[in-house]
This record gives sequence, structure tokens and C-alpha cells, in this order.
Amino acid sequence: MSAVLVTGGTGRLGTHAVRLLRARGHEVRVLSRRTGGDLRMGVGVREAATGAELVLHAASDTHHRFGAGDPQQMRNLLSACANVRHLLYVSIVGVDQIPLRYYAHKLECKRLISESGLPYTVLRATQFHELVADLFTKLARWPLALLPPRAKVQPVAAEEVARRCVDLLEAESLGRAPDFGGPEIHTLRELLDIWPGRLRVLPLPIVGRLLHAYAEGRNTTPAHADGRITWAQYLARR
Repeated sequence: MSAVLVTGGTGRLGTHAVRLLRARGHEVRVLSRRTGGDLRMGVGVREAATGAELVLHAASDTHHRFGAGDPQQMRNLLSACANVRHLLYVSIVGVDQIPLRYYAHKLECKRLISESGLPYTVLRATQFHELVADLFTKLARWPLALLPPRAKVQPVAAEEVARRCVDLLEAESLGRAPDFGGPEIHTLRELLDIWPGRLRVLPLPIVGRLLHAYAEGRNTTPAHADGRITWAQYLARR
């Protein structure tokens, strides 16, 4: 049993990880805005990290200028974790292949970890089923949704990524862990074909570096299709 700090522990991934860690007998501390902390501002970070042996960093400042706050979150966390024996950071497949500002901030976080001297593991996962479903739900409010139908996606269940995170965190640090992807690679059109909601799509042509990267599947990991819950199974459960 270890004392484990989970940042973003009330989020989609963190909630599953906290449940699994507690089921395995760990003492779990949760740091998030919902629990009164603020990782970007440094509020409550040192108190939460004191005595922690393991850290799962699942928080992301997605609402602050395309994740611009993520590196500052990481600096604040690292400064409070000098005695941690293993820090696991959750990143995204294709983060170094797709020209998004949010991804650039993720890469900066990885650099900060690697230069910290702490034992660490970085796990890159593909997009969650839940995030794709949220996107479709929001777009359905509009008369027309602008989407590139040929863009590839390999959605994975957040609970399965959480289980991989916990397994890795309990083991020795790896630096870079093998990627973790969902069981199937689809185009957005294929995902929409079995989406139960009504969504009218205006197809975006594949132009520019960003859309070409998605059409080429740089956000997928065919060799690591380790998830088991398919998009269809997720929708049936949902």
C-alpha cells in the first residue's frame, strides 16, 4: 500500500483511477479544483504532495488558452514532489506529430518531467470514447457540423486507460511506456454511422497540415490496440 496523489482525480480519467487505486488498498489523495486545489496557481499542491510516494498526473488545463497552463501546472507539481518514487504523466498519441498548440504544451510538460530527475513514466493514449461522444453531442446543437469525415480516430474507454495507468504506476518507472489505443480504428464518418443522435455534417476537405495528420492517422497506434471496449459497445452501455 502506498500514498498516492492523483491530480485531476475528479475528472473523467482520474475518477476511474482513484476508484481502482482505493480498491487495491492505496491511500489516495485527490487534487483538483473540485477539492479546493488549483494546480496552475499552486494552491494546495505542496500539502497534497507531502508524504506521497506515487503521483498520477491526470490533470490538464484545457480551458486556459489551449492548455497553455499545463507547463505551469507541471512546474508546480514537480517542485512539490522531490521525494516521489514514481510519477506517471498521461499524454496523447500523436502529440509530437500533430500541429496543435495544446499538444505543444503537452510536449513541454514531458520535457520538464524528463529534466526533473524524478523517476517517471509517460503514457500516451488515444482519444476517449467519452470525449468523442461529448464532441458529437455538442455539435448536434448546431444546424450543421463542420467535420472532416475521413479523419481517423481510435477511441478508447477512459476506464481502460485508468487501469493501464494504475498498473504502470505500481511498477518501476519506464520513461516512455508503450502507447495505449482503442481496439478499432475508424474514420469519423464510420463513428457517425452508428451514433444514435442526429447530426448533420458539412464535410471539411482534407487541407492543411492539421487535417492531413488526422487523415493519415498520426493520432492512432495500430500496434497498440490494447483496449477491449469498442465504440459500438460503449454506445450500447451509454
